[in-house]
Amino acid sequence: MGRLIGPPLAFPAMIFRLTPRDQHEANRSSTSLELMFDLATAVAVAAAAHGLAQEVGSGHIAAGAVRFAGSFFMAWLAWANYTWFASAYDNKSTAFRVLTMIIMFGSLVLAAGIQITYSDQPIWLALAGFVIMRVCMIILWLGAANGDRTARSMALRYAAGIGTMQLYWVMVIVILPPQGSIYPLLFVLGVLGELAVPAFAERQTTTSWHHGHIVDRYNMFNIIVLGECFAAVAKIIADSGTPDLGHFRLAGLCSVIAFSMWGLYFDRKEQLLRRDLGSVLVWAYGHYVLFAAGAATAAGFAVFLALATKRAEVPAQIASFAIAIPIALYLGSLWLVRDRAIHRGAMQWLLVVAAALILASAALAPHPAEIIAALLVLAVVCRQRLGPHNAKKTEGHD
Repeated sequence: MGRLIGPPLAFPAMIFRLTPRDQHEANRSSTSLELMFDLATAVAVAAAAHGLAQEVGSGHIAAGAVRFAGSFFMAWLAWANYTWFASAYDNKSTAFRVLTMIIMFGSLVLAAGIQITYSDQPIWLALAGFVIMRVCMIILWLGAANGDRTARSMALRYAAGIGTMQLYWVMVIVILPPQGSIYPLLFVLGVLGELAVPAFAERQTTTSWHHGHIVDRYNMFNIIVLGECFAAVAKIIADSGTPDLGHFRLAGLCSVIAFSMWGLYFDRKEQLLRRDLGSVLVWAYGHYVLFAAGAATAAGFAVFLALATKRAEVPAQIASFAIAIPIALYLGSLWLVRDRAIHRGAMQWLLVVAAALILASAALAPHPAEIIAALLVLAVVCRQRLGPHNAKKTEGHD
């Protein structure tokens, strides 16, 4: 075996080899196993959004936002780690599929533990789920090191980087209480460390990820967060028990907002136009903000319902900002990852202007939900009418 795969690596990576897939493979899309992975991730996303709604509705706005950002980061990071790896090395082998299923189980354990992140208790369940997922990722990268001679050093750096960061998280969560004053700082340092792993691992060789596949996978994650908005709409309708005009009105406005967010993202514009590491990292990391904002919008819908039914402990303007801020972040991050690269002139700044007007409406307008919905619809119409005439010519994906 040594003659086939080089110097021995840690068990169990020695028992299987993962060779890179063709990055130009035709008709590559999400597999049924990846869609199952998305379902497991959706549970974690729902738990994070539900916790944020509860915290904001109870008046714990800053603490809720921080805990949501952290818990959503854990769910997104585990999903992103697997997604980019699978795009390059999914060989549909039994070993790969078994490890994927174990990662999915870890995602469900993480989802079960996310609610605890909204208390002052150590987040043991979330940590356990995270450990399960990351150990499997290390094994997968060792398998890639065995099977991909060209990218062997890169794969080993990924395994080392993920392992080092996981040890860091275990030390932070086990040793320090979450209510400690230094805990937020150490968490931010951990986030920066995680985001630095790809830059460290791919400084010389990059993974052979598939452009169409990656875009499709990120499209699926956006559907997950918009699905949370739909779940919130259904909750608004069901809250009255019987058909009620006020609930239907609020549900209708929230539906228009969700449909508009979908229309702005899925407007047939190409994404991820370059493969250089800097552009890829901006695109990938910008989507964390976009996805988190989409899930937070669903939480904002729930806060608006709680305010309308007098179950929230926050003033009306806070509830307005609970919707406006996530939507503004959604638009701003969409501008970052796509529009700044494919538009020129006035159309390049459409989403930025819309985001600013939405924030202003939350601060000043007497009926902000209606204004926000109208601004989003107007943005969709403007893109459909004017966008095709202002798109930049691109040079392809290479």
